[in-house]
Amino acid sequence: MSNPEGRKGFEEQRLGPVVRRRGQVQPGTTDQRLLDSEGPSEWVHTDPWRVLRIQSEFIEGFGTLAELPPAISVFGSARTHPDSPEYAAGVAIGRALVEAGFAVITGGGPGAMQAANQGAVEAKGISVGLGIELPFEQGLNQYVDLGLNFRYFFVRKTMFVKYAQGFVVLPGGLGTLDELFEALTLVQTTKVTRFPIVLFGTQYWSGLVDWLENTVIAQGKASPADLLLFHVTDDVEEAIALVTKEVGK
Repeated sequence: MSNPEGRKGFEEQRLGPVVRRRGQVQPGTTDQRLLDSEGPSEWVHTDPWRVLRIQSEFIEGFGTLAELPPAISVFGSARTHPDSPEYAAGVAIGRALVEAGFAVITGGGPGAMQAANQGAVEAKGISVGLGIELPFEQGLNQYVDLGLNFRYFFVRKTMFVKYAQGFVVLPGGLGTLDELFEALTLVQTTKVTRFPIVLFGTQYWSGLVDWLENTVIAQGKASPADLLLFHVTDDVEEAIALVTKEVGK
């Protein structure tokens, strides 16, 4: 803490690159607080500490997934019932992606995510699950062979896009829509290129497509060309063919 002559009459504290003055001055020094084993523990919940946690999640994700072969991320509802046609489609898609030479990445949860992981395992392929810390999440499903759990949605979403060559999107809820529109925005703004997005289930997705065309685009909020950013199909083979064609495998 210093107040050299010639300066204005206020306290000034320099903590590395940080300058604190007046009411922002803190008692002690950075080293003192680091070495004080009896001090308060609130620091583990501060934003600077969160930055290190975020950094560690990126490092773990990059390090674990860097050597994956070409992969496709498959999204869909955690509430999809194992006896439903949607679940069977998810298994078929996971299996077909492996047979086409892809690893399969999902959110690692139950429902449609489990279905795609199951198909990948049954085809003896690489089955990846990227989970998220949620109060109601059941953890990674039994068909995940390579799994990561994240605290932060935005780190997890980076992994979905960075290590996938495209998305197949089964019927799903808000989380699925979040991933879908994030991918559409990245393609629309050319943040990613050659990134096919396939919506599986024409009946489920028809309302969304109609809204995009007849409301969003009709009112000038998006371009008609944005409808070309994704494909809609009910056919597993067509979905895989679209991914294969655009990725170049």
